[in-house]
Amino acid sequence: MSGAPNVLIVEDNFLLLDMLTIQCERAGLTAVAASSGEDALTLLRTRGADFDWLLTDINLPGLIDGWTVARAFREVRPDRPVIYASTNAYFDRRPLRGSLSVRKPFQIREIVALARMMAAERGLSPALVSHHA
Repeated sequence: MSGAPNVLIVEDNFLLLDMLTIQCERAGLTAVAASSGEDALTLLRTRGADFDWLLTDINLPGLIDGWTVARAFREVRPDRPVIYASTNAYFDRRPLRGSLSVRKPFQIREIVALARMMAAERGLSPALVSHHA
């Protein structure tokens, strides 16, 4: 595994997931993609401590939504950034404390900047989020 920061991206739209993965890698991150909440929970169980931050869609197909994925991530990595993404302006639940919500569409550089800001607020190295200034 490289020394690049690791982001878990959870998105059910395969085209968007592919684009986000490519853009994160171009930003100097190691991106791991999950297309469902179930896939994300499996990744968190097997290698959750490897992830420096989480970007998750809220509305996922199946029984596991983005809210559940975020809670599972925070059980493993309680101090790390969580960014929720949704096309809806209003959420039916409150995001986890210390997380952010963004509305689709968005620019990946904005997401990386938000994650860096969140890491800095927690006293974590911005390098855990991105190698780029």
